[in-house]
Amino acid sequence: MELRVFTEPQQGATYDDLLAVALEAERLGFGAFFRSDHYLGMGTDGLPGPSDAWMTLAGLARDTSTIRLGTLMTSATFRLPGPLAISVANVDQMSGGRVELGIGAGWFAEEHTKYGIPFPSTAERFDRLEEQLAIITGLWATEGGFTHEGAHYRVTDSPGLPKPAQAKPPVLIGGLGKRRTPALAAAYADEFNLPFVDEETTATQFARVRAACEAADRDPDDLVYSNALVLCVGADEAEVERRAKAIGRDKDELRANGLAGTPDEVVDKIGRYAALGSERLYLQVLDLTDLDHLRLVAAAVMPRV
Repeated sequence: MELRVFTEPQQGATYDDLLAVALEAERLGFGAFFRSDHYLGMGTDGLPGPSDAWMTLAGLARDTSTIRLGTLMTSATFRLPGPLAISVANVDQMSGGRVELGIGAGWFAEEHTKYGIPFPSTAERFDRLEEQLAIITGLWATEGGFTHEGAHYRVTDSPGLPKPAQAKPPVLIGGLGKRRTPALAAAYADEFNLPFVDEETTATQFARVRAACEAADRDPDDLVYSNALVLCVGADEAEVERRAKAIGRDKDELRANGLAGTPDEVVDKIGRYAALGSERLYLQVLDLTDLDHLRLVAAAVMPRV
């Protein structure tokens, strides 16, 4: 099981906060540093204010050296597909080929209202996401002359430049949709991710994605399957409780719904997700000042999974 660090900077973080976590995650051997792509805090004042995901990752691309970098998830409502393909390719070049693009339809209506971003209906957002996936991957793959005629986006004879350092940065798609989400994953994803769901839901949705792959004549094992879970690990019960309080959560609720408890408990739960087919875990780290949290996981959990 690969363990990756996942942050939520809209809850309140400076670039230097993120850099400190990314550098420590890199030093400790975590597989990747990911961040959310939101412009509004949830249940918090969000100070010092939101940071742009791809601008942040561009900085981290130059300030780190080996750790992979990505988003869970860039919202298709935030950016046009052509400029997004260019941004990701630029950051991939800047990192030496360490970038991954997690992309979704977008869901948080209020952040769109607060920052003047159009928020279409659910059906239209998924239509736009599907076209964006076709355009972004098409632009990366083309030798020139790429054209797309869609209901929402039209691309005519594009040179498809610049190119990423990787032949194709991995694309992550996730979510709980029963039909369109699995179909999009089968068509475009390199990885399918489930955010903050239990084991039963994981088993059900992984099965839908595997079925969608088979229906599309794609080997379901071509995809990496992953989960994101909030992290709250302590060397003892007092430390678990302290870390839960620091992020405004109840330790028992976190044990039920996240990845929480002592290292032994967490290793056991990771094993249960692995048995369902999960190959990566994105550890949602909410207290970015507590680097000892990452050190504990690296020392007492990572070698055992």
